Amino acid sequence: MTQSTVASLPHPRLFGELRRHWRWLLAVGILSVVLGTIGLGMTWMLTLASVVYFGILLIVIGGVQILQTFKCSGWKSIALHGLIGLLYLAAGIMIVSRPLLASLTLTWALGFMLIVVGVMRIVVGVQHRGTSGWGGGLVGGIITLLLGLLILARWPSSAFWVIGFFLAIELIVNGWTQILVALAARRAHRAVPA
Repeated sequence: MTQSTVASLPHPRLFGELRRHWRWLLAVGILSVVLGTIGLGMTWMLTLASVVYFGILLIVIGGVQILQTFKCSGWKSIALHGLIGLLYLAAGIMIVSRPLLASLTLTWALGFMLIVVGVMRIVVGVQHRGTSGWGGGLVGGIITLLLGLLILARWPSSAFWVIGFFLAIELIVNGWTQILVALAARRAHRAVPA
């Protein structure tokens, strides 16, 4: 290995234990790309499935929380605990019964979430500047940021399919970002002498 090659390798501490366990991140990245590609073929169904799934989660946690209040006699905050459970349950029922209307609200929330995630990925990409694959992470963050901005720019007219479409794209971008980081961690692992 030449002196310039050694100098261009990332410092081993940058990846920590990921240097030895990069295969797991690579597998998760590949799975994310595959699932995102499948999702591109069914954006309308993915939107409805995501909204209904979210509603079901709220119904389950709300119901469990309400049942749990009966085991908390004497607790000063039991009324508020039960009220929170009722609110979860009511929100879940409303989402499941009106998934198209719920997709409007969730589309708005998704747009803001993707903007925040995109900014965070950009920061991670900048932190890894100079390592192999850092540009891919940076590009992934920019794409995620743009997806969030596009969701908010087209809201509400495209709320009925955009959740599924952008979730599929986000899964693909997430997968490629993880694949690039895993491969950089593998190179860092191989560069460290035994």
